[in-house]
Order: sequence, then C-alpha cells, then structure tokens
Amino acid sequence: MPSASAGDPRRLLHLGEFSGLAAIAAAQRGLFPPPGPDLRERARDTLGVLDLTASDVRVERAWTAGDLSGEEVSWDVGFGPRTRAYVLRPREAGGAVLPGVVALHCHAGMKWAGKEKIADGPEAPSPEVTRLRAALYDGRAWAGELARRGFTVLVPDALGWGSRRIPLADMPENIAGTAVVPGADAGLGEADRYDAAAGRHEHVLAKYCTVLGTSYAGVVAGEDLAATAYLRSRPDVGPVGCAGLSGGGLRAALLGAFDPGLEAIAVVAMISSYRDLLDGYVARHTWMLYPPGLSRLCDLPDLVACAFPRPLLVWYAEHDEILPPGGMRRAHTMITARYRRSPADYTGVFAEGGHAFGLAAQERVLGWLASRLGANGRDGA
Repeated sequence: MPSASAGDPRRLLHLGEFSGLAAIAAAQRGLFPPPGPDLRERARDTLGVLDLTASDVRVERAWTAGDLSGEEVSWDVGFGPRTRAYVLRPREAGGAVLPGVVALHCHAGMKWAGKEKIADGPEAPSPEVTRLRAALYDGRAWAGELARRGFTVLVPDALGWGSRRIPLADMPENIAGTAVVPGADAGLGEADRYDAAAGRHEHVLAKYCTVLGTSYAGVVAGEDLAATAYLRSRPDVGPVGCAGLSGGGLRAALLGAFDPGLEAIAVVAMISSYRDLLDGYVARHTWMLYPPGLSRLCDLPDLVACAFPRPLLVWYAEHDEILPPGGMRRAHTMITARYRRSPADYTGVFAEGGHAFGLAAQERVLGWLASRLGANGRDGA
C-alpha cells in the first residue's frame, strides 16, 4: 500500500480517518494480484470493451496546407453522432504506403475540442485550443509534425469530445446549468462554459456505462479499436502504432493491451501503479482510469505490459503534478520485469518536467515511432 502519513501508518491523503478502508479492501478483495497468462482476455471482459466498427466511412472534406495533405473523415459506430477524425499525410506522398499512427488526444479537462488539440484542420485553431497547446505541447500540433516525418496519422474524436461531445440539452439540469454562472463567467467563451459542465457530467456518463455492463474506459477503447481497424484497412497504410499524452496515453495503453496488431505503442505522462495513486492522487484523473473490477485482476502497469513483446515506450515525467514518483518507479520496475525476455523492446524514459508533452519529449517519441515503424524520420532511442 502507499506510504503512510506521519503518526498513522494507514492514513491516506483525501481519505483521512477513513483510510483503514484501503487495508480492509485489499485484504478481503485480493487487490493487485500477479497477472495471469489470460490477463488480456480477462481485462477486456472486466472493462466491457465493446466490439465496435467504423461503418459508412465518408470523406467530409480534404485540404492541403504547406507540406501536408489532410482529410476529415467520419464514420458511424452505432450510437451517437458520427465520429469525425483527421487523416494527415505528407503532401508529396501521393498514394504511397506509409506507416500509420493513431494519435490520441488528451483529456485535459477540455471536451469542447478533441482531435483539434493535437492536429490542425483547414481552419486556424480556436483560442481555447491555442491556449491548451501552449500549456501541454509547447504550442505544437504534434500529429501534423508526425505526418511530416513520413506517416499516415489518424486523429479521432473520442466519446465525450469534439464531434462526440454530449450536448448540454442531454445533461441533467443541475449540471447543464453550470455552463452559465451569472456574474462569474462574463469573460468565458462558449467552449469554456461547455467544459465547466462537461467536467461535472463525466461521472454521469461513467455511471451509465457501468449500469450497461461496460465502463467509460471500455467504450472509449472500443471506439479506438474501431478507429485503428479503419486506419489499418486503408490502402495507403502499412504497419500501425499509436501514441498519446495523459488521457490519450491511457487510450494508447489500452489499445496496446487489446489490439495485438499494433506494432509500436507510446504512452506519455500517464502510468503509475494504482496502489500509489491511492495516497492523494485519485481525484485528479478521469473516470477512464478507474474501470470497476480491474484492480482485482492486476495493477495498471500489468495491463500496460500486455503490449509485450511489441515495442513499448513509456514516458515518465519526474515532476508530474498528478502522478506519484514512487508509483511511476514501481510501474517502470513492473513493466521492465515483463519485458525481461526482450528488454530492447521496452523503453522507459524518466525526464525532467511536468505533466506535458513538450518539444523535447515529442522529438524523442516521434523519433522512436519512426525507428520502430520504418518511417523516414529521425531515429529515437
């Protein structure tokens, strides 16, 4: 279990006098057992990963901008509005077959936009997106930079974001009303007001998923698996990998666990052991990180390590504000042990910095993807 607070070996930040719950639950429910050989299948069932298909794919529009060509495509997964995604390629590539990457947008408490956080369409980014990119990505739309280096890059919206966001009209009144706070939000735009409500609505969506026998993680993973299958089906795409920051990193980790056809997985600023998150780090994360029942099968790094023996990169930020240093170190040790028969295929990077995917990290990760997938990019270790 996590380290204790002074004077009480069981006391956990944010649980206080109720911290004994953790020890009792661990003893009675058998938390974080060693993973079995069938972990991938059992975890997929526990998360309730849905079998979804990207049906009726349409090209909504196409454009060229500088050295890139782009398409906005859409598809139907069987519920909700059509998923929209950007497909980016080098302009001079024509119909040549290039390695593919599913670039997964972050959570970041911003659900008004999805794919636009990390990829440019034909329009200029909104002020809200520009602000977020400056904070998390050193101002770069990294999916476009990846495409420039010789990839076909797919950037889909996920359930709850962008084209898949939940309309205010479908939220409970007490939540939708938080989108407008009289006297407090005069300087906020529509996107910021929406995000205020969407943040309070995520737990409602998670409740629905649980009652329906799945989980928020299971539905999003199902959508991402469908998107990956679409990318793989394109005639201009060769081997496929995935990458993402934070919530996008969790999505990448789940894809790596559940899609054995992926050939490289990069997870940035997301992975810690669950047991170390307990001491004050639970509240800052999305409901996608907490599918009911998973902790009775394994700890989170065990699921990430289901990518074995395929190439896996996990980026750990030494000064991450929302992940415990001990939990990241424990995760690295656990994943290293799983890759002991193929150590060159696991790259764990501990780097200075906080919860972000800045230019230095991007250069390392994009180069690593190029070296593992065979693109004409700069190599990375």
